[in-house]
Amino acid sequence: MQKVQTEYLVTNMGPTLTTYTKEVVPALKKEFGYTNTFQVPRIMSVTVNVGVGKLLKDPEFVAVVEQTLTRITGQKPIRTKAKKSIAGFKLRAGQVVGVTVTLRKKRMYDFLDRLFTFALPRIRDFRGIDAKCVDAQGNVTIGFRENLPFPEIRPDEIERVHGLEVSIRTSAHSRDEGLRLFALLGFPFRTAKPIAK
Repeated sequence: MQKVQTEYLVTNMGPTLTTYTKEVVPALKKEFGYTNTFQVPRIMSVTVNVGVGKLLKDPEFVAVVEQTLTRITGQKPIRTKAKKSIAGFKLRAGQVVGVTVTLRKKRMYDFLDRLFTFALPRIRDFRGIDAKCVDAQGNVTIGFRENLPFPEIRPDEIERVHGLEVSIRTSAHSRDEGLRLFALLGFPFRTAKPIAK
């Protein structure tokens, strides 16, 4: 059986609106045969969220998470609440279960630029994003076990380390369209290369 080594493509900068307009749109129109620019898949929004999980009754933790997301995204987050009570999880309707931020337009592209230029390369043993993270609708979700890779977070100022999830939603109609869009924008996907004997 042949061994496979995983690598990821390094880009000088993350995806920008200029790159999308001038490079990605013409390439996708040619590849998929779109006749109208509005048919070309694009990134619609980026959602950054944190579930408070086991620390539901700790208001200080929720405040720390809100402060962290504000620093990372530059936008004030909102608290998501439980829609119904679940006795098995000791959860009541209206109780805060997470904190989320939705980014669009320029702020979204600024965040993606910082994400791929600074945050992902700072993750220990980072080998690229697995292509399996892209779902059937062409969206991708990236999970972080801790918030320290983001340059806006200083380790000496942090009281508690927590994970977060970044979901990138596109207007693609299939997984292939989404994968091609992300690849042309310079997303660091893993590439499998056989190791020479």
